[in-house]
Amino acid sequence: MSDTTPETTRPETDPAAAGRTVRVALLGAGNVGAEVARTLLDHGGEFAARVGAPVELAGIAVRDVNARRTVELPAELFTTDAEALIDAADVVIELTGGIEPARSRILRALHAGKPVVSGNKALIARHGRQLQDAADAAGVPLSYEAAVAGAIPIVRPMRDSLAGDRVDRVLGIMNGTTNYVLDQMDTTGASFGDALAEAQHLGYAEADPTADVEGHDAAAKAAILASIAFHSTFTIDDVYCRGITGVTAEDVAAAREAGYVIKLLAICERCPGGVNLRVVPTMIRRDHPLAGVHGAYNAVFVEAANAGSLMFYGAGAGGAPTASAVLGDFVSAARRLVLGGPAQVAEPHAQLPAVPMDDVRTSFSITLTVQDRLGVLARIAQVFADHGVSILTMQQTDHPGGAPDLAQIRLVTHRGANKDLVATVDALGELAFVEEVAGVIRVEHAD
Repeated sequence: MSDTTPETTRPETDPAAAGRTVRVALLGAGNVGAEVARTLLDHGGEFAARVGAPVELAGIAVRDVNARRTVELPAELFTTDAEALIDAADVVIELTGGIEPARSRILRALHAGKPVVSGNKALIARHGRQLQDAADAAGVPLSYEAAVAGAIPIVRPMRDSLAGDRVDRVLGIMNGTTNYVLDQMDTTGASFGDALAEAQHLGYAEADPTADVEGHDAAAKAAILASIAFHSTFTIDDVYCRGITGVTAEDVAAAREAGYVIKLLAICERCPGGVNLRVVPTMIRRDHPLAGVHGAYNAVFVEAANAGSLMFYGAGAGGAPTASAVLGDFVSAARRLVLGGPAQVAEPHAQLPAVPMDDVRTSFSITLTVQDRLGVLARIAQVFADHGVSILTMQQTDHPGGAPDLAQIRLVTHRGANKDLVATVDALGELAFVEEVAGVIRVEHAD
């Protein structure tokens, strides 16, 4: 790719040049798509004033025109011919999800010189570089604020406002379902299963919550945000991912007693050799700003060299909040189309590599069920010493099940190489008097 932005001219479909309206193709009419359509139809005058030209919803491409919708919309807007709708539009909003046919449709629009707005985190996390290259070559914007943290404006501040700064670390609560579940476990003492069932009852979790509770949703968002923050290209395959299904009520209670709260954190941080990306259940101190993020809310905490610590907080999902992010991108893209001028080229000039978990320095909280007899603590301490891992705190309590010949030991380590910590846990599990390694959770800022 060239180091300079190619000179571009207004496309033939430029509404300002043609003296007509900005025609919008909407792909998808789920919760978010239906809300986007309703808002465009109900507030067309306001959008015309913001864009600088009349705005028309040209149509809505769906798989089934007769399917029931969450919002009542004019039947004549629906079509199954997405390609024809794209060809007739000036701006394309893609909210269908998945990889195909979304990728092909976005490329069709970009190759034709049409700005695209997408909320498709799975696609951007997998093929974002290809799509951005196509947008850059056409001189049109590809915008995806809604793909990360719902209504929270984080993509544009990271890309634009912090462009002159050095971002060192990003920590995010990027999935509302898991935050609700862990918050319920912390505040009410609920089990994982009960908290998840409540989240499903309230509509925060899908009937199949796998993408949320296993961390895949947050991992996709982490890859997108890290690519922007560190001016590099990352995909979801670069993200080390562990979900929350193994977090127990006992883990949460012990963390609370020690002054911590457990959150599913997406962490993207500079380290020797590049950037590490991980999504893992993490214990953070209760005085950390992220510890106060409750319910299904999201937050992104950014640490930058000059700006210091910044936090972005808000609704991370839902039709109306996510539609807000989509429409913000739409106004920006449509206004640039009306006024003319090139789109901003998003070239990954740094190209930092992804650093594997083995090379990251982190801290563990380890829970062991052991036989209650002499010499156990000394032998455990020796295992840590043998692997070069230092213990920060150690606490022995009665076995939670009341077994008289068993005890429970909880340890928090100082920071150490992840590979050494993993090797330590493996060695502990092989000790004859260790009945079970009952839990391993990473700890943020343990030292």
